[in-house]
Amino acid sequence: MDALNPDNPPASLEPPPRPPRVWKFWGTALWGFLIFAAMFLGQVAVIVYRIIAQGGELSAAGITHVVADGLTISLSVLAGLPMVLLVLWFAIRRTRISFADYLGLRGTSWKNVIIGIVSLIVLVGAWDMVSRAAGREVTPGFMGDVLKSAQEHSALWLLVIAFAVAAPLWEELFARGWLYRGWSESRLGPYGAILLSSLVWTIMHLQYDWFFLCQVLTIGLLFGYLRFRTGSTWLTILLHGLNNLAATIQTWWLAGQ
Repeated sequence: MDALNPDNPPASLEPPPRPPRVWKFWGTALWGFLIFAAMFLGQVAVIVYRIIAQGGELSAAGITHVVADGLTISLSVLAGLPMVLLVLWFAIRRTRISFADYLGLRGTSWKNVIIGIVSLIVLVGAWDMVSRAAGREVTPGFMGDVLKSAQEHSALWLLVIAFAVAAPLWEELFARGWLYRGWSESRLGPYGAILLSSLVWTIMHLQYDWFFLCQVLTIGLLFGYLRFRTGSTWLTILLHGLNNLAATIQTWWLAGQ
C-alpha cells in the first residue's frame, strides 16, 4: 500500500551518485604525465608542420634550425594550451568537481595581488643583483636571438602573446592548479606539494642553465606559497604573465643595446 501513497514513495532502486573525489598522489602524478605528454605532442606537431612547410627534412639538423625560429616557438607554445586544457578536462570530469573549483580558478583581493607583485619584484630584483655581481647575463642569451627571429617574421606580437598569456596559463593550470591540488591533499600536505610541484615546474625549463633554473625554482616556490595562502590560481597566472612580459621587454631592450 505504501507504493500507492504519494506521501511515502518507494525508495529509488538507482544507486546514489558517487561523491566528489580529488586525485591523490599517484593519480595526480599519472594524469600529470598525460597532461605533459599531450602538451609535448601539440608542440612537436607544430615543429613538424613548420619543417614540412619550409621544405626541410625531418632530421636533427632540420629540427634544430626550426626550433630556434621565433615564429615556431610562438606557435608551439600556443599549441600546448588547448592540449593541456583538453586532458585537464577529462581528468577533472572524473572527480565530479567543477573545473574551476578543482584548479583554484577563483578571484582574490587587490591586497593579495599587490602583495604578490611586490614579492615577485623583490625576488626577481634580488636575482638580477646576484647575476650582475657574478658578471652573468641578466636574461638567457638565446632569448635575444628568439626575439630577433620573431621580429624578422613580423611575429613579435605573437611571441608576446605566447610568452605572457599562453605559457603562464597552461603552466600554472598544470603546476599550481593540477599538481598542487592533488598533492596537497595527499600525505605530502600543502608544503610538500609546493616543493614538489615547483621542482616539476623547474624541470620543465631545462633549456636554461643551472643559475636560471635556481631562479625558476624560487619563483615556483613563491607562486606555490601564494596559491596555498590565497587559494587562487588566477593570482599566480597573473603574476606569471607579468613576470614573463617584463622578462620579454627586458630582453628586447637589452638586445637592442
